[in-house]
Amino acid sequence: MTEVEREALWLSLRVAASATLLTLPVALALALALARGRWRGKSLLEALVNLPLVLPPVVIGYALLISFGRQGPLGRWLHEVFGLTFVFTFRGAVLAAAVMALPLMVRAIRQAVEAVDRGLEDAARTLGASRLDAFASVTLPLTAPGLLSGAVLGFAASLGEFGATITFVSNVPGQTQTLPLAIYSALQSADGDAAAARLVLISAVLAFAALALAQWSHRRLRRWMGQDGHA
Repeated sequence: MTEVEREALWLSLRVAASATLLTLPVALALALALARGRWRGKSLLEALVNLPLVLPPVVIGYALLISFGRQGPLGRWLHEVFGLTFVFTFRGAVLAAAVMALPLMVRAIRQAVEAVDRGLEDAARTLGASRLDAFASVTLPLTAPGLLSGAVLGFAASLGEFGATITFVSNVPGQTQTLPLAIYSALQSADGDAAAARLVLISAVLAFAALALAQWSHRRLRRWMGQDGHA
């Protein structure tokens, strides 16, 4: 591997890990709201959350660009108040990956939340636990397999994100050039076939490893929690 390829690999891992860690609390809150909420506007929120699944990634990237660009309403405010810049930066690549991974994470966590027996929470409340205590001691542990699945799905999706990233933060080596963008650059080069093949293989191995680890961890976690009938 060349230095540029190693740099793209390391950057991809950093972007995927950062996007997953930052998105997980948001995905959990949205999953709880969608799974248990009974309020007007819930359908609209659900549609907004799932929008990245049906819109072309380029559209999402453009929406991020006009919102978080230096002249965009959010981008200008964040730059003037906090000195934060998203366009052409690692921070912007993380934001693009997080937005694209969010609906997958929400879906996985929502299914886990909906599978939790509300009677167990009610029992904890009758024993004196507050709503927050019941959530922390009952709901959260029971949704742990779903949280793990959502995190791994988000990580894998972030590793493969291309369209929104290149539209929002361009293809800057060392800053925003993740593995998919490095593959794209290699394919544009006359002698880049070998480099592209190496990067494709690395991407496939990483995705396979992440999914295999998720399956293994999910089974171990369910057995440890006594949720697997074969434990």
